[in-house]
Amino acid sequence: MMTHEIVDHTAQVLDLFGAAWILYLLMFMSVFLVAIAVERLLFLRRNRVPVEKLQQPLLKAMDEGREAVEKLLAPYSGMAAQVALAGVAELHRGSASVEEVMGAREAAESKRYDQRLGWLGTIGSNAPFVGLLGTVIGIMGAFADLKLATGAAAATANQAIMSSISEALVATAIGLFVAIPAVVAFNYLRTRVKEAQADTRVLAGIVLAWTKQEAPRGDAGSPSFRRVA
Repeated sequence: MMTHEIVDHTAQVLDLFGAAWILYLLMFMSVFLVAIAVERLLFLRRNRVPVEKLQQPLLKAMDEGREAVEKLLAPYSGMAAQVALAGVAELHRGSASVEEVMGAREAAESKRYDQRLGWLGTIGSNAPFVGLLGTVIGIMGAFADLKLATGAAAATANQAIMSSISEALVATAIGLFVAIPAVVAFNYLRTRVKEAQADTRVLAGIVLAWTKQEAPRGDAGSPSFRRVA
């Protein structure tokens, strides 16, 4: 008996609030999704580093001196350039220090690249359930109306109930409509971030290889630029 009362009370509460707020929530989630995706795409575009074109110039610049490296990488604010610059700044401390500093800088830059991506994953995984909740609430309300429908008005009430059920199913459709783009955007942006991390390891590897090659030339085993600008 108590279980039946709990079910009835819960159904009444859900019917009182209705499913309209679910649709508004899904609309907000869709706007939030678009805003995050656009912001992250613009971020990645601003921070793009043409690693393929920079590999040979970077080696040449490191032979020329620190100022040449800074001049080469200054136009780029992306992860690969910033990690390489961090390593170059520590050349006087030796290859071990250079490697540690670049690793730490890459970890810090990765956080910057991963910002807000978790929200896309959350929206993609939860939007279908939010839509399903709206559908369940709508169908529960429709069955409650059906239970009350009696007499000559029953036929008219049934038509209204069927219309309510149809509208309730829209919530699930909208939930999927929000979730699918969110998952696609999340996977695409995560791939772009991984590509940036791979590019970072390319430039970091060049700096580290140069450091180890030049170590015997420096004082006490520490590398130094051949010519200080």
